[in-house]
Amino acid sequence: MSINVTAILEFALLAVTSVFFLVDPFTVIPMFVAVTEDSSDSERRQVARRAAWTCAIVLCSFALAGSLIFKMFGITLPAFKIAGGIILLGIGLDMLQARPSGTKVTPEETQEGTNKADASIIPLGMPMLAGPGAISTVMVLVGESHAIWQHGVIYATILLVSFVSYLVLAGANRVRRYLGDTGIRIMTRLMGLLLVALAVQFVANGLTDFGLLKPLSSPF
Repeated sequence: MSINVTAILEFALLAVTSVFFLVDPFTVIPMFVAVTEDSSDSERRQVARRAAWTCAIVLCSFALAGSLIFKMFGITLPAFKIAGGIILLGIGLDMLQARPSGTKVTPEETQEGTNKADASIIPLGMPMLAGPGAISTVMVLVGESHAIWQHGVIYATILLVSFVSYLVLAGANRVRRYLGDTGIRIMTRLMGLLLVALAVQFVANGLTDFGLLKPLSSPF
């Protein structure tokens, strides 16, 4: 396997895992089921489709506008890596305890969402799918990307994760029956563990870019 193909696969794996773990459509299932309790199957699919499209549009928009936002507010990429890592750490610790993260949605927003006639865009699409963690991760990935193929991988990842989120939400009842609440909690904890490791790496990369940490000669 050539070095270029290996680099593409490694970057794609990093992008897919980090974005998927943060979007995490499985934790949205209870809210989705509550919102669509009295809806038909076709209506549930419509809500899932709008939520997935909202997620894709929000993440793609921040990916496109990331560098402009950095310049507008005078934010350096290392500083954003550290800030993003702190956000991810909070989300990951909440996931390790299998509890909803306050950075994604608050109890008040959850209550408001269950009372809305259409909650597909807010809060399902944003901030439950496309939350602060997913947005900051996408912006960091774009900021670190210097090749056209890397940008292509990021946008393809966003579309892929949004499509998988649609499939999970559209079949929410079947997924919940198959995995059960215990299975979803176990999966959430595993994702949380990897997310905490990713958060620490983000902070370490930011400190290294500032010259406060010595870069490792090898990641292994």
